[in-house]
Amino acid sequence: MTASGNLARLRNIGIMAHIDAGKTTTTERILYYTGRSHRMGEVHDGNAIMDWMEQEQERGITITAAATTCEWHDHKINIIDTPGHVDFTIEVERCLRVLDGAIAIFCAVGGVEPQSETVWRQADKYHVPRIAYVNKMDRVGADFRRCVEMMAERLHTVPLPIQIPVGSEESFGGIIDLVREKLVRFDEKSQGAEVLEEPIPAEFKEESAAARTALVEKLADFDDRVMEKFLEEQPLSAEELNQAIRTATLKLQLVPVLCGSSFKNKGVQPLLDAVVDFLPSPLDVPPVEGVKADGEPEQRKASDKEKLCALAFKLASDPFVDNLAFVRVYSGVLKVGSKVFNPVKRKQEKIGRIMHMHANKREEIGELHAGDIGAVVGLKFSTTGDTLCELGDDLRLETMEFPEPVIGVAIEPKGKADEGKLAESLAKIALEDPSFRVKIDPDTGQTIIAGMGELHLEIIVDRLVREFKVGANVGKPQVAYKETISAKAQGEGKFEMPTAGGRSQYGHVVLAVEPLETGKGVLFESRIAAEVIPAAIVPAIEKTVRDSLSSGPLLGFPVADIRVILVGGSYHEEESTEQAFGVAANMAFRQAALDAKPVLLEPVMSLEVTVPDAFLGEVIADCNSRRAKIMGTGSREGGLQIVRAHVPLAEMFGYSTDLRSATQGRASFTMQFLQYERVPDHIAEKIIQRVRGLI
Repeated sequence: MTASGNLARLRNIGIMAHIDAGKTTTTERILYYTGRSHRMGEVHDGNAIMDWMEQEQERGITITAAATTCEWHDHKINIIDTPGHVDFTIEVERCLRVLDGAIAIFCAVGGVEPQSETVWRQADKYHVPRIAYVNKMDRVGADFRRCVEMMAERLHTVPLPIQIPVGSEESFGGIIDLVREKLVRFDEKSQGAEVLEEPIPAEFKEESAAARTALVEKLADFDDRVMEKFLEEQPLSAEELNQAIRTATLKLQLVPVLCGSSFKNKGVQPLLDAVVDFLPSPLDVPPVEGVKADGEPEQRKASDKEKLCALAFKLASDPFVDNLAFVRVYSGVLKVGSKVFNPVKRKQEKIGRIMHMHANKREEIGELHAGDIGAVVGLKFSTTGDTLCELGDDLRLETMEFPEPVIGVAIEPKGKADEGKLAESLAKIALEDPSFRVKIDPDTGQTIIAGMGELHLEIIVDRLVREFKVGANVGKPQVAYKETISAKAQGEGKFEMPTAGGRSQYGHVVLAVEPLETGKGVLFESRIAAEVIPAAIVPAIEKTVRDSLSSGPLLGFPVADIRVILVGGSYHEEESTEQAFGVAANMAFRQAALDAKPVLLEPVMSLEVTVPDAFLGEVIADCNSRRAKIMGTGSREGGLQIVRAHVPLAEMFGYSTDLRSATQGRASFTMQFLQYERVPDHIAEKIIQRVRGLI
């Protein structure tokens, strides 16, 4: 988009869905039909343009979000294809943070699946308008109507079908556009590139008329003009309907629903039309809001004339250049060679190069304008979620929150030569992936890497070997437990130590602790008067307490869901120091936490198993043996059953192999993190003994 380019003709969109719903296949077709690529990449052949990592091509899944740009009907579309696997949900989170709109893809057979719900909630969090695309209409068991009903039921949204399929499964032949009242077919000889429009045949007239009436009726609830014409039984033009749909979509009141089969090259061009017609440009979303140095909020409009304001939303290691930082420019212009300020790190940065990305290929450009997305080279200090603004400016955009890892493994270099390379490579991966953590176990000296699931860590180890050429040995996966307390307690810490020169250091702190509800985190408050302990000392006490929470009293796991209250202590004018109060606070917290009946918490996963009727009993019995709570079952067409359960992660290692064995390879499952729950006492006792080396 040039400086004089029309922002109204720019779309920044993401493609999001459950794993295997067809996101990457749909993106490949979009690139082909817009002329961005001259071949159709296929995920199953390992030659998809957007799945460029070796690990993606081998597994047939998307691991890292890939960005590209294309043009359709004089509109520029920046697209980010996001992963569908729950282990890489952070990729979806940080992309939705900077996107203006999204296409949510659903499998016509599976409907709304667990990860569909997760990404939908992420889009709700960032108020992202979206359109829905029911893909795989050619598959056995495809059911468009059922998918639409599931959207309303599970996602609590208002789906508005603006198309209906012509046939389904093998007989899926095209779509009926309800807004323009046309039958749309896709020429197979041209791989769907030639779109054929016809009047609606007589055999579909009744069905399409009923569907269009339902569309107008639903739209009337959100648009007074449509309501007026509907009540007066006046005809509505396609332009009037499109305008009403666009307005309601941008207000997040409803979601237009389309259908097709990307793999069979049917339905993609109308989907592109819908992106242009219904999803927002940077001018349609509210101005970005940040906070200035003095704490005052400030807005920036999407305009080149405003001061520069950009967000670095993703970092990526690149073998050919320094780290790439993907940025969204909200206002102003970002130019090559310019110096910018990072108010989060309080550092000045220089922009070395700017590029538009096309998966792993890059096209160098001179500048990025308001509303655009690109990648920059040269940032030394900025990390994911940091703001970039002009020198002399100090505006911070809202930062991103990243989930805590739920699983860890010990890793060590194979030889002496790998030691330095391993630490350096892990640091690089941790910089680009905020859901990945590296720490040194203080007791054993082992390096522990932690992530969002077995696949997440498997991919990282694979990258270490292939991409970073590091030899490493990896231990067995370990669950990332947490600790909390189950009772109220109080602890006292008094620190007195003489120092050189005859003066002593003195600190005296009394802390109370009490349990909080699951998921409430950590709260600290002070309930003492300034004459007992000066207000200037309290932040040092709070910092020490929060540092102490990283290692609980039971096994040294992080402490969660606890309120710590400063209730007493004493202060000496001459001898008290922040350091002394820090030591006293640590002593007081340790005592209080030990006396508050500490308990172990474990990550519990939401499990959904799709299994043929014949194996339902075995699957439920196996779930029960893994301490699962069965939340319900449901039937699906084709003799399939859905089992939903909550199950501790500790019981799920190797589950995919066990499930395949028990069901002759005919069942499948999805699993995602739900919450932390208390470990039953008898199991907690065994874990404590094992970790302490007693058994």
